[in-house]
Amino acid sequence: MTSRLFPAEFVFPGHPDKLCDAIADGLVGEAVAREARALAGIEVAVHRDQVFITGRVACRDAAGIDAGAVVQEVYRTAGYGEGWDPAPRCLTVHDHLCRGPLEEGESEFRDLADDQAICVGYAVDIPETNYLPVEHWLAGRLARRLARLRTERPELRLGPDGKVLVLVREDGRAWSLEGFSCSLQQKVAGDDLALHRTVRLALEAGMTEAAGVVPGLVAQVPDRITVNGAGAFEVGGPEGDNGLSGKKLVMDAYGPRVPIGGGAWSGKDFFKADRAGGLHARRVAKLLVELGVTPAATVTLGWFPGARDAQILDIVASNFDASRYGNLARRLDLTLVGSGLKFGRTPKWAQLARWGHFTDPGEVWEVM
Repeated sequence: MTSRLFPAEFVFPGHPDKLCDAIADGLVGEAVAREARALAGIEVAVHRDQVFITGRVACRDAAGIDAGAVVQEVYRTAGYGEGWDPAPRCLTVHDHLCRGPLEEGESEFRDLADDQAICVGYAVDIPETNYLPVEHWLAGRLARRLARLRTERPELRLGPDGKVLVLVREDGRAWSLEGFSCSLQQKVAGDDLALHRTVRLALEAGMTEAAGVVPGLVAQVPDRITVNGAGAFEVGGPEGDNGLSGKKLVMDAYGPRVPIGGGAWSGKDFFKADRAGGLHARRVAKLLVELGVTPAATVTLGWFPGARDAQILDIVASNFDASRYGNLARRLDLTLVGSGLKFGRTPKWAQLARWGHFTDPGEVWEVM
């Protein structure tokens, strides 16, 4: 088998795009808490101290949703306001949400797709990564570890924004880290040499731990790693770049190894075909792998306006008979009402937006 290099990236909660995703999902959570069949289609943009919220929320007491409080909490928990701008209390929130109750008959209509969508799900037979590609799992794991340095090593004067990029070589059932780069927001007065040493130590410890989890993963760290390769990185977050919800779709899914379909997940309730479809497609792929039918599966679902459930359009998997599509569809609940009422109970809205839907094997769509 020919070895291949696979890249993957992850960004920190303080990244402007992830601020937007977390705000959008925080508002969805507020709506669903008020009414199980709430409709939410929300988009968010940030720039410096300005936050723009658009879309629609339909549920009981929609007017009572405090968008400003949601925004401030997202910024605060991401690490802003601790010497890093913009401070949550100084934000200007432009709330242009269309709010109101569900219209007559709209609650029942939520069982039907209100739009078309093509959704892709993937799973590979590596239970230790929760059936995710190794490079994608590793990028997220290392990003979490480095994000913690901001509070674990305050003398480094790190900020909320950051990025991680990994290059992983796959050779059969063996994986090695071939390249690593990170950009960590840091005050100019911070010690960049100490930061580089700290990152290497954290990376070495992180790879040792990861290798202890995944059989075949080599713990060795490349001789050369890149830390803030573009130079000083003090101005970051919304002060350094604008942000939009839905821009990190590849990171939200499986990394660039796997094609994606549909649209953004954050900002949409679980009756929406894009979000529901992505999770349903993942369920089908994961089931095939868990049952030992195939070592890896890519599943494409199609949603058509007015449909109650998805159609399985394609399954790319070795040793799988395409004639079984129909049997799978009959044995799995691929309906919007199934995802809307069951998946929407998650209390981890900001966590999903920041770290992904498939990193916690205990989530309801990962176990049902």
